[in-house]
Amino acid sequence: MGDDFPQEFLNTLKGQGVDLEGLQIKKGEKSFFWSGKYHNDLNSRDTLETQLNVLEHFTPVVPEGAKNVDFLMLGNLVPAVQRSVIEQLTSRPKLIVMDTMNFWMDIAMEELMKTIKMVDVLTINDSEARQLSGEYSLVKAAQKILAMGPKVLVIKKGEHGALLFNKDEVFFAPALPLEEVFDPTGAGDSFAGGFIGYLAQTRDISFANMKRALIYASAMASFTVERFGTERLIGLSQEQIDARLQEFIDLVDFEITFA
Repeated sequence: MGDDFPQEFLNTLKGQGVDLEGLQIKKGEKSFFWSGKYHNDLNSRDTLETQLNVLEHFTPVVPEGAKNVDFLMLGNLVPAVQRSVIEQLTSRPKLIVMDTMNFWMDIAMEELMKTIKMVDVLTINDSEARQLSGEYSLVKAAQKILAMGPKVLVIKKGEHGALLFNKDEVFFAPALPLEEVFDPTGAGDSFAGGFIGYLAQTRDISFANMKRALIYASAMASFTVERFGTERLIGLSQEQIDARLQEFIDLVDFEITFA
């Protein structure tokens, strides 16, 4: 990141036990910048400006202590940069999850396809799934994307929940109905973090456990949209998370008898 990034946020991360050994701070340079305009439904958005800044020529250096990890989450960066992280590891992780976006589909499709082949799970939103596959039906889109390499695909649908696919199964996780959505920016990152975090904590990468991870991910994203930026996540307790998870369980828990 650039040296314009507020130190207070780095202090918050340190306070939560986040290891910042691999963080590069470039003096005199600016951090990545994105701006967009959300539509009235807050599901769709238009990108107004993307400034790569320090990320334009970013070369990640994986610390020695992180070269033999079991779980790897590739954040939404240049596909070639994501791939370079995998190539620096001394052994293949138990699970590699990759996030990406339409911007890379527009300007770096060839590199994106190379990287997708190397991961186990791909997470994208519904419009990105349609763009990547050329299919409008999300079921057809999922089939095409899974043929590109990943074993599992997560398609995020904003307030309409999320879909989890492998070659044989599909699972749907609803989004929690919220009275007010303040800012959806970052919800996808919170979703990805919740997903990989749950799998790393439970150390179970079965499709059945990925269903649970999807609910956990949806719960984390539901907190993010309630405030601006990371405001809602800072200070969040496990008790609050557990209560939110129970809301998701109650949302889909029903009994029905067909004649």
